[in-house]
Amino acid sequence: MKYILIVLGVIVLWAIYIFNSFVTLKNRAEEAWADIEVQLKRRYDLIPNLVNSVKGYAKHESSAFENVTKARSMAMGVAGPTKEHAQAENMLTDALKSIFALAEAYPDLKANTNFLALQNELSDTENKVQAARRFYNTNVRDLNIKIESFPSNIMAKMFGFSQKEFFDLADNDVAQNPVEVKF
Repeated sequence: MKYILIVLGVIVLWAIYIFNSFVTLKNRAEEAWADIEVQLKRRYDLIPNLVNSVKGYAKHESSAFENVTKARSMAMGVAGPTKEHAQAENMLTDALKSIFALAEAYPDLKANTNFLALQNELSDTENKVQAARRFYNTNVRDLNIKIESFPSNIMAKMFGFSQKEFFDLADNDVAQNPVEVKF
């Protein structure tokens, strides 16, 4: 009888440990996603300033500005973390590349201090978004491994823990190729 109580006690302690580790991993993944959202908001706030800065130099390049504005709206409108959100973010990144490619064609714009400051801020933000994506994906990987591994997968099913999606770059040919700007 004494050994049965000890075994039951060990099982209960093990279950508590496993449950708490799932909670920890889930919360880390959610925190990491919140970090991505902070950087994306910063990115969304910088884009209108960048577009307005470039518009004065390249008034006849309205399609590039429309593409950036459209991509920004799409990215802001998709809730994540999902594949659709990753695709919308990749479209926005591609649209921004076209704005930076325009700067190559306009030496005055390239030398403009406001444009340079915005370009540097956006570049810094893009780096932070990438770092936040990697951090999120690391936490999601750890959670998903725990959910799939035996015997913790039994506990995961019992307590309703489910896998999260990675925030990956979409399989997108556009994201893999350089932007081509024609005049």
